[in-house]
Amino acid sequence: MADEQKQYITPETKAKLESELQALIDHRPVVAAEINERREEGDLKENAGYDAAREMQDQEEARIKQISEILANSTTERSSMIEGVAHVGSVVHVYYNGDENDKETFLIGTRAAASDNKDLETYSEQSPLGAAVVGAKEGETREYTAPNGNTLTVTVVSAAPYDSDKAATPRSSK
Repeated sequence: MADEQKQYITPETKAKLESELQALIDHRPVVAAEINERREEGDLKENAGYDAAREMQDQEEARIKQISEILANSTTERSSMIEGVAHVGSVVHVYYNGDENDKETFLIGTRAAASDNKDLETYSEQSPLGAAVVGAKEGETREYTAPNGNTLTVTVVSAAPYDSDKAATPRSSK
């Protein structure tokens, strides 16, 4: 049941976050040494170097906490996903308002789930479009209200679990 509450992130994103987290952790002694060095300069009330070092420490610790929370509350597991149904962690190919030439391909997930594929947009499952397509099967059309207030229809052409090798290429459909 715990997996149901976890957000999907791509394996590439997980590796990137883990690498950033380790770099920040490895940088802690450098920041601590900088703080100590600046502390020895004297009066802390008027020591800009000390203040800057403490600020850097606060920012890095906040990022460590943020990354740790993302990793603790996410999964790269896709085994429960069904091919042909849009889920969080699915790459979805759609067209809008009945116009098969007005197509878009995107990943459903949080920004933390975003892949390194620059051509693949990521929409949250809580966004109007994401919420509209989650659970939709291939060929199914759904309506949603865009942020500008317009009602749009979206038709799911295909939906498949994220695969970095196939993410930006729609499957051929006949």
